[in-house]
Amino acid sequence: MERKILEMKIGLVGAGQMAQALARGWVQAGCVPGQQLVIYDPAEASLNAFKESIPDARIAAGNRQVVAESEVFILAVKPQVMQVVLNDLQGCVTGDKLAVSIAAGVPLEQLCTGLGTQRVIRVMPNTPCLVGIGASAYALADGANAEDGKLVGSLLDAVGTSACVQEQWLDAITGLSGSGPAFVYTIIEALSDGGVLMGLPRELSTAFAVQTVRGAAEMVAETKEHPAVLRDRVASPGGTTIAGLKVLESHAVPAACIAAVQAATDRSRVLAKQ
Repeated sequence: MERKILEMKIGLVGAGQMAQALARGWVQAGCVPGQQLVIYDPAEASLNAFKESIPDARIAAGNRQVVAESEVFILAVKPQVMQVVLNDLQGCVTGDKLAVSIAAGVPLEQLCTGLGTQRVIRVMPNTPCLVGIGASAYALADGANAEDGKLVGSLLDAVGTSACVQEQWLDAITGLSGSGPAFVYTIIEALSDGGVLMGLPRELSTAFAVQTVRGAAEMVAETKEHPAVLRDRVASPGGTTIAGLKVLESHAVPAACIAAVQAATDRSRVLAKQ
């Protein structure tokens, strides 16, 4: 990790689950020391949870203090309250500050107009960044330069992988990787329930469901082969796997996964208009 990131003061406007996941990931990865973080959230419970996980982080008196004391500040608030936060920050964002938003669906145009600066980057992270295997995408406003993009990419790569993309793709990425972990948790739970139905103890069944999903994902990542190719290799003629796959198809599980990504993407687009 570049030394300049280690020395950089990073502010977090909002201390909810995603802010905590990113910050804990940075600290655990040795990317950003806890004492370099300054945070504010009107919800005392969120602040207490943040301080419990990162005791060295400093609590500011308000959003404007976070910006004043930071070189990079992260807007980690819900999309529904973003405009309120932008209004609060008007007039205090100078050109030496890099603004980063992780709010789903809030476009760069709204962020730049509200903050009064074009030096803005919009990010869509996901919660697995907490365990160092997040998937994040980011898009740059016109005033953000290549070095700004490299800096944000380095922060995101410290807690997983990242890609710089066109802003128009971020809603779909929100639906896929932003909401996707919840979809996979549902699948893991269902696989575990299936094992319990067939007589396995819950703890063992969940452990095997988790490892099965982890192993299948790693197979796709390592081999670079299409998931359908790997699936067909497991599905022997007249075997157990093809019997199970028939049930998944009959219950439209693949179609449901596609529809879930579509629904989450559509919701992200709706949030952008509110």
